[in-house]
Amino acid sequence: MKFESGGDVNTAVIAGSVDLGLAGSSPVTKGLSAPLNIPYKVVWIHDLIGDNEALVAKPGIGSVKELVGKKVATPFGSTAHYSLLAALTSAGVEPSAVQTIDLQPQDALAAWKRGDIDAAYVWTPTLSELTKDGKVLVTSRELAKQGKPTADLGVVTNAFAAKHPEVVTAWIKAQDKAVAQARTAPDEAAKSIGAELGLPVEEAKRQLSELVLLSAKEQAGPDYLGAPGAPGKLAANLHDAAVFLKGQKAVDAVPDEAVFGRALAVEELGRAAN
Repeated sequence: MKFESGGDVNTAVIAGSVDLGLAGSSPVTKGLSAPLNIPYKVVWIHDLIGDNEALVAKPGIGSVKELVGKKVATPFGSTAHYSLLAALTSAGVEPSAVQTIDLQPQDALAAWKRGDIDAAYVWTPTLSELTKDGKVLVTSRELAKQGKPTADLGVVTNAFAAKHPEVVTAWIKAQDKAVAQARTAPDEAAKSIGAELGLPVEEAKRQLSELVLLSAKEQAGPDYLGAPGAPGKLAANLHDAAVFLKGQKAVDAVPDEAVFGRALAVEELGRAAN
């Protein structure tokens, strides 16, 4: 099942329609916070978001500072929204000095073509359309280097993980195999991805190159999910995202970092990584 955004994935999980899903780190943070409090956990980091999400501006706008007083579109509560505010803050621009508009990527593209917006922070494939006549001001890869990383995360409901541990283990191993293929045989990986997403192989290969992929062994390290008894830094990253979402009034309160630590599926990852 394909969804427009991580928020839609959360809705599907709540409705009982999805047991395993993929969503950005901001929607997952929202899912783990009140009022949603979704009983799921992070079981895989599909990718660290890199050049596949970026802030693009119309010709004539050469820097983030020049967005003051401009109209900028992004899907509210998304990883792109989080990165937009991080980019503004890093550039010394008060977010209130920019007119931020809540638009899904395809709607942002339509608004861009109409001339209704001056910039947008979105992800591929819409990003590729915007860059045809726009200028990239900053990418999520650059923001990650500044300490504001975002990621696409695999989640599994607690109930499904408990009832079908063998399925979860097999699923993680399949993801790990896919990462290995992307690293050692990118052409084959791009062919499979292109067929799934309806993209030419070269475009799929280009988009794949924009992501940072991690093996199961790497994800079990301290910088990411971590190991049993030692949750990784992803818990702190999700906590930071919760602070951001609280500031946007998208969650009722910021959970303790320990809440996010308990939501990292380190036991399941450990079984599959061995």
